[in-house]
Amino acid sequence: MNLPTTSLIIPDGLKLITLGAGCFWCTEAVFQRLKGVVKVISGYSGGFVEDPSYREICNGTTGHAEVIEVYYDPKVISLEEILKIFWATHDPTTLNRQGADVGPQYRSAIFCNTTSQQEIAEKLKAELNDSKVFDRPIVTEITAFTNFYPAENYHQDYYNLNGSQPYCQFVVKPKVDKLKKFFSDRIK
Repeated sequence: MNLPTTSLIIPDGLKLITLGAGCFWCTEAVFQRLKGVVKVISGYSGGFVEDPSYREICNGTTGHAEVIEVYYDPKVISLEEILKIFWATHDPTTLNRQGADVGPQYRSAIFCNTTSQQEIAEKLKAELNDSKVFDRPIVTEITAFTNFYPAENYHQDYYNLNGSQPYCQFVVKPKVDKLKKFFSDRIK
């Protein structure tokens, strides 16, 4: 399988994975707190509209998912650890939704930059399904990376800047709390 590489420059010594787990505010807030994660950028991937806006994404017709680009140091945190945290901090068994956020833009997705990433993701997904960790099968899309468009500036670092807003308190904070409870040894 020939996977495209990202056009983004990945600093030496770091790796990059693109993850969709519903609202990118939630996913960004979780992954910003992990040891070994150097940078997180909210954006859009997997669609067919070039350089989409948030308004276009929200109507669910561009094919994109809300995602984060996670730049990480594999000497500090492995892809396997990242993916275990990814699956544990959202519901990967619901198709095109996370809680009240509904539509294909909120799908659970892993956009792989390399064949190795795809193999690791597929293996872990199969192991989780086989061990019945979840009551239903995991529906996370695991596919080749095709594109990434950074979200508008007001979406970046959203929870850290707007944590007292109701959506952040009722939707984002519980995911961050879950991270702290089950992965406290991985927190910065």
